[in-house]
Parts: sequence; C-alpha cells; structure tokens
Amino acid sequence: MQGKLASSLRGRDFLSLRDYSPEEIYYLLDLAAELKKKLKAGEPHPLLAGKTLGMIFTKRSTRTRVSFEVGMYQLGGYPLFLSADDLQLGRGETIADTARVLSRYLDGIMIRTYSHQEVEELAAHATIPVINGLTDFLHPTQVLADLLTIREKKGKLKGLNLTYIGDGNNVAHSLMYGGARVGLNVTIACPPGYEPLPQVVEEARRLASENGSTITITDNPMEAAEGADILYTDVWTSMGQEAEAEKRRQAFRGFRIDGQLLALARPDAIVLHCLPAHRGEEITDEVMDGPQSAVFDQAENRLHAHKAILAALL
Repeated sequence: MQGKLASSLRGRDFLSLRDYSPEEIYYLLDLAAELKKKLKAGEPHPLLAGKTLGMIFTKRSTRTRVSFEVGMYQLGGYPLFLSADDLQLGRGETIADTARVLSRYLDGIMIRTYSHQEVEELAAHATIPVINGLTDFLHPTQVLADLLTIREKKGKLKGLNLTYIGDGNNVAHSLMYGGARVGLNVTIACPPGYEPLPQVVEEARRLASENGSTITITDNPMEAAEGADILYTDVWTSMGQEAEAEKRRQAFRGFRIDGQLLALARPDAIVLHCLPAHRGEEITDEVMDGPQSAVFDQAENRLHAHKAILAALL
C-alpha cells in the first residue's frame, strides 16, 4: 500500500488538502516523522539529489522561505529563490508562459502569493509539481505541519477537538479541509462578518461527514474553547489588510487566547499559532510562553512537513 501511495503522489500538485485522501495525508505525516527522525539522528537523506526547486515569493516570508530552502538543501537538492523582482511576471509575461518556461528548467515550483487563482493557473500550465506555499484563500503546507504537531503531542488525530479563535482566513480554511480529511472536529470562532467562506464550510462539512467528524462555526469564543484538545489562533490582520488593522482590533476584542480562555479547554490542551504572532493581541505572553504552548514545535515542524511534500512530489 505504501508503494502504491508513493507512486500516486509523484508528480502531483499540492494546492489544497481537500485534494488529498486521508490515506495520502497520513502517508505524508509518516514520511515527515521519518525524515525528522533521520535529521535528529544525523543520518543523511539526499532523496532529491540533483533536483531543483524554484521558490516564487510575492509575499514576504520567514518560516515558508527558510523551511523550504533548508529542507531542499537537506534533501540534497537546490532551492532557487525568485522574488517578484526576479521574474518577468511583473513586466507583463503571463503566468501560463512563466509556468511553461520554468517547467523546462526546474523539477518543482513552490509559490507564496496573494491570489489563489494565480496558483491554480500556474499549476494548470506547468508540467512539474506546483506547491501552494500560501495564498489569501488557503495555507495547506502550514496545516500539514499542524497535523504533524498535533499527532506528536496527542498520539492521534481522529476524534480530537480543535478550536480556532480568530479570523476566518486562509489558515482557518485549510484547518477545516485538513481536519475534515483526518477526522478532527474543527470549531471556528470568529466575530460576525469575519467567518470563513460559506462554500469552504459547506465542502469541509461534506468531507467531515465522510470521516465521522464535525465542522462548527460560532461567534462565541468561550463556548468554543470548552473541551478543546487544541486551541489555535492567528493574527487578526493578515498581510495586505494593514488598512483594516484598527477596525479589526476593535472587532476581535474577546477573541484572544489568554489564561482565562485556556482554562476552559481540556487540562492537557495544547496551544498552536502559525506565526508571526502579535503578542498581546490574539495571544498573550503567558499562554504563548507557557507549558501548554506547542507553538515553536509547530514552527519547527514546518521544516519536516515541507520536506515530506518535496520528497513525495518531486
């Protein structure tokens, strides 16, 4: 079965977790855990020797850039950083033509940008795997690392309760898709007007019903936190929304993970944040630096999860 799964992933795009079966997601998690173990043991694993990954960034990044770049290096390949200023896209070359040309040079493309449509267009015209490193719509590579972290801390995924407190953004969308695929019960608590997109909620609920889990949307963060195994948050204002920052600060008051909210969750609950954090806004220092925080283990697991994606697809 593992061999069949491995061959089914080779050459695939990684645009959304909804495109991957539960078995395929678990295969990637197992591979990530294996690669993490090899790295910790100092065991070389040049699975991508001689291969090159093009990394297109139109959005700034710390974790995505460093983890993919270091991960490709550890796998024996070569990571090529391409900013918007490095490509002819900014001067009118089409995404389709860029995809066709890069496919002649590279073995894979990772892109972090604003428009999800651009990523889909790039994938449609590329003949090599395209990995979605983040768009305004989805952040699937982040959530694969989140699932890895939860499984490490809890020993399982199916049947656990994950509560996300904050904006119904790209991370929330991917948490719903990923949770639905692996049987996590996902609750999204956000202020009115900041809910996840209805079509994502509907699709995630359909997927969740196939795997015996639930997707819940609420505007009551305290009710949402009760009985949670995992509390998760993200910044209130994402990149590109800076003009709305003050309005969002007002709207999201009460949607903060602090000691009071954490006390409502299970005693052994863990806290996650995809980073960067605006300490004092969506999360307090007390929680982020506290004993229940798995935030920096989660950040580390971006490296291992991304390596699994690269090794499986390229």
